[in-house]
Amino acid sequence: MLTQGESKEEPVWSKVFRLLRWHKPEGRLILMIPALWAVFLADKGKPPLPLVGVIVLGTLATSAAGCVVNDLWDRNIDTEVQRTQDRPLASRALSVKVGIVVALVAMGCAAILAFYLNPLSFWLCVAAVPVILLYPGAKRVFPVPQLVMSIAWGFGVLISWSAVTQNLSQPTWLLWGATVFWALGFDTVYAMSDREDDKRIGVNSSALFFGDRVPLATSIFYIGTIILLAWLGVVEYLHFGFWISLVLATVGWVWQSIRLRRSDLPNAVYGQMFRQNVWIGFILLAGMIVGSL
Repeated sequence: MLTQGESKEEPVWSKVFRLLRWHKPEGRLILMIPALWAVFLADKGKPPLPLVGVIVLGTLATSAAGCVVNDLWDRNIDTEVQRTQDRPLASRALSVKVGIVVALVAMGCAAILAFYLNPLSFWLCVAAVPVILLYPGAKRVFPVPQLVMSIAWGFGVLISWSAVTQNLSQPTWLLWGATVFWALGFDTVYAMSDREDDKRIGVNSSALFFGDRVPLATSIFYIGTIILLAWLGVVEYLHFGFWISLVLATVGWVWQSIRLRRSDLPNAVYGQMFRQNVWIGFILLAGMIVGSL
């Protein structure tokens, strides 16, 4: 029994769980969504279940590795940001050696799954690795690091689409472009909550780069997403269900863009908007499946 003033130490598995961010599933799901868009669209709404399973597990492993790599890069600056100061590597709840081991295990799992894919998809997986590893460092040297993150997100589309078709065609690139614009939009919104800390520390973000024009920039990103998805819908002859989902997504993005014009929003709202994009992504996924059949 614990005496007064004592607290039970958090078990290692719980710390690793937090290191992988599995206690915040929205971040894992939002990476998975574009990959699922691609695999269902490429196979006309009926991809083989084993391939879907590989895509789901692969995105989980990849996002896990990305989170750990990010925390290894940022362990000394996360302590200066209110949102991230309790992360296991920043708080020294886990050592750097443990972080490296967890990252290697996650990357190893992703590599094993990649061998299930065809050669083009496999090499696209390999090409994605440097982007994933270098993204955390982009905030130190590149004014819009969210663009690097968005390109990393886009690899999920290229890998999943080519896993079905064994090639990259016009529809693939339309979906890739839509994904890049979408990720730029929601991650710029997410970065809004860290603006003051990022400015004080001296790291870059799209929220700082666009400054007072963040609402305009985010609106442009969402408009780009809508245009490319609509173009994709025409090219792929998607049916009514897809267009309903695109209308619903558009309403969600317009509502977010209008709210962003307010200068008195609490930081928690930006996280809420990020999570809303998970729902928007799944609504679009449902529309793509129904519209492809």
